[in-house]
Amino acid sequence: MKPRYWVRWMVEQGAPRFLMRYQAWRGDPFGKLFGTAAARHDPYPFIEELRARGRLARTPVASITTDYELTRNILRDSRFGVFILDNANTPERIQRIVRKAPLLANPVEPPSMLTIDPPDHTRIRKSVSAAFTPRAVGRLRDRVESVTEELLDALPANGSADLIADFASQVPIAIISEMLGFPDESRAEFLEWGDRVSPMLDLGLSWRDWRVAAKSIEEMDRYLDGHIARLRVSPGEDILSSLVTAGNLDERELKATATLLMGAGFETTVNLIGNAVVQLLARPEQLARLRAEPDGWPLAVEEVLRFDPPVQNTARQALCDIELDGIRFRQGATVVLSLAGANRDPKVFEDPNTFDATRANAKDHLTFSSGIHICLGASLARMEASYALRALFERFPDLRLSGTPQRRPLFTLHGYSHMPVLLGPRAHATVGQ
Repeated sequence: MKPRYWVRWMVEQGAPRFLMRYQAWRGDPFGKLFGTAAARHDPYPFIEELRARGRLARTPVASITTDYELTRNILRDSRFGVFILDNANTPERIQRIVRKAPLLANPVEPPSMLTIDPPDHTRIRKSVSAAFTPRAVGRLRDRVESVTEELLDALPANGSADLIADFASQVPIAIISEMLGFPDESRAEFLEWGDRVSPMLDLGLSWRDWRVAAKSIEEMDRYLDGHIARLRVSPGEDILSSLVTAGNLDERELKATATLLMGAGFETTVNLIGNAVVQLLARPEQLARLRAEPDGWPLAVEEVLRFDPPVQNTARQALCDIELDGIRFRQGATVVLSLAGANRDPKVFEDPNTFDATRANAKDHLTFSSGIHICLGASLARMEASYALRALFERFPDLRLSGTPQRRPLFTLHGYSHMPVLLGPRAHATVGQ
């Protein structure tokens, strides 16, 4: 890696890593939430510790809120922008260091939609939004069903499997790859890249993890150069082809949009499916009710999204001096928004630390964010997960864990990397009949 990358890591990740670990050692709840292995496995005790500090907990590391109303209002308030160095009270010298070591095709760096505000955010989002409307997602249902059934057919009856590698990750990667016009043989490579790059959403990465992620981003960038060049000559009917032929995005915007859609298109769903399996297997009475009343699956998915969200947090910065809900924010102030904490706010959700697949207001969660940055693929993730879970438990009614599921060592993306299961005998497919 070039020396300037090491300097960039030290500025963006190394210094915060040291600070959070030091603050965790001192007992600071923010440091413990983002700087300890225990929080990666179970963040909720640390979230409740922060909640006890009030609507906005100001810590030596950052301010953070677990309050539902405040989180939602910040997400919807145009006076707050996404977290980027240009908006922060960051010395110009540090900003120059980062700009001299850009990572192209990076889904967590401008011009990715995740990290830009209007008007550029509006322009780029508009160019892809038509592919993710409820009507467009509805047209994908037949393909989701056929992919799911093919994967279930391939699982060995009365055998064992890694439910993440063999099923949960395969459904969304197949669909988003087709939507973006990527060949089937690239799926394994995309999954590997996604696993290496997703830690970039966290704060305090080790130099080793950052270096691996940066190398994978460079590999994706080279792949996209070739793929986009082929689409310019022979475009298809996929999203990326339409972006290439429209000519409204420059090369960096094209690649950043492609990598963001690819990552977001499967990261949320694979974590959602895995989290749901663990929650439901731990509550056989609720799973039995869903088998008896399968129309309840969409609501059960909403409760998983609320109770154990695949995306735990985001951040916003004040674009000017602001007073919101009686709290003052100075221009450039960064606020970490605990989506997982907001989803368990007792002022909104009764008995919030209890999983209830029939919870009437489960859909009020903030897992998919809110406001202009609300997740484009929310409808697709819901549909994929609802069908995949129902089909899985109907096809393998005796499915059970055969070991301890392994959590991904991440803070922002919350899910499992491995989930050993015994499948049991295969039942006849009934979904959709």
